[in-house]
Amino acid sequence: MEVHVQYQKMKTSEALNGLLMKKLDKLGEKYSWIIKANVLFKMENVKSGDDKICEIELSAPGPRLFAKSRTNDFEKSMAETVEDLRRQLKKRQSTFASH
Repeated sequence: MEVHVQYQKMKTSEALNGLLMKKLDKLGEKYSWIIKANVLFKMENVKSGDDKICEIELSAPGPRLFAKSRTNDFEKSMAETVEDLRRQLKKRQSTFASH
């Protein structure tokens, strides 16, 4: 699986990249038909404190899969986003015909 990571309004984080790659590798092993992942980490100025956003778009057979989470921590946002994608992938896989 090809992975593209972008950071918007913040510096690149190697630690965050490493954690992201571990999570995406697990998804890629289970769902080998995932082609590409576009990941965006960004910060927004909001008063609530939930200013750290993780967006992930997956290219796979059928419509693209997308998930987005907003929390006060990038790791938490990433975990929620990946879990949402895992549910979508499981649902998508159940629609595939088993021949």
